[in-house]
Amino acid sequence: MAPEPPYLRIAAELRRRITSGELAPGDLVPSTRRITQEWGVAMATATKALTALNQEGLVRAVPGVGTVVAERGRERDTTTGRPLTPDRVIGAAIALADTEGLGALSMRRLATDLGTSTMALYRHVPNKAELIRLMSEAVFGSEPTGPLPQGWRAQLEREARWLWNQYGQHPWLARAMAALTRPMASPKAMRFTERTLTALRGLGLSSAQMLHIHLTVLSFAQGVALAVELESLARQDTGMTAEEWMTSNEPRLEAIQTAAAFPVLSTLFDEGDFDLELDTLFEFGLTRVLDGVAALVGEVTR
Repeated sequence: MAPEPPYLRIAAELRRRITSGELAPGDLVPSTRRITQEWGVAMATATKALTALNQEGLVRAVPGVGTVVAERGRERDTTTGRPLTPDRVIGAAIALADTEGLGALSMRRLATDLGTSTMALYRHVPNKAELIRLMSEAVFGSEPTGPLPQGWRAQLEREARWLWNQYGQHPWLARAMAALTRPMASPKAMRFTERTLTALRGLGLSSAQMLHIHLTVLSFAQGVALAVELESLARQDTGMTAEEWMTSNEPRLEAIQTAAAFPVLSTLFDEGDFDLELDTLFEFGLTRVLDGVAALVGEVTR
């Protein structure tokens, strides 16, 4: 990964000072000359950092004085006239990501959608990474409905399908969730973990086995769900559904897929319809995963 440009690092530090209150409205921010001395960068880099903050509405130039922190005023969503709140910011971010994908989400774009300044958003959310964490936390705020089914398998099926449903409603969520080795600090997401572990309690499994089963179910659902986001983005890019795309590409696929080159694959497709629906793939995989868990439970209870 390429290192972050110096001007962005400088802008981030000055933004932190402003949003934390270290620099109050009307206070002078470091001049370009001061920035070159403090960070050891060229004048052009210093100018670029202040320009970025100016575009965000965090600072403004005052003739004869210098660059100062912009006045904060009362934050309002001008699309509705209502004051901004963290919940409204997070809700708008979820709606944007649901519609256009996580790649379209930026603090500037979100501010535009809300009809406010980027600076106003930073008073509620310190950065994009924290915004995405809060979005994920909000999604995990819901829980499966209805009575708790009997038996560990039925309970794990319920949890896995609930998670799959969240991924379906919010295609960006699978990518937003941290890697398994770096779990997100999300109390609400941890409720899902707690429910899956509770389903496995009392089966004679070790703590490590219980955790590994939870992570296997989670990673399976997350892995298939990544295709949900890719399909959503592909549909936006091409304007075609998966079925329409497949139909338009059939001649090319048939030309490649000859019996001589791929005898087994061509036979499979010749024998009947092949369902590429992600829901079908998820249910097939979930059954196989839980069959494996059942085999393990059987081993430890012998």
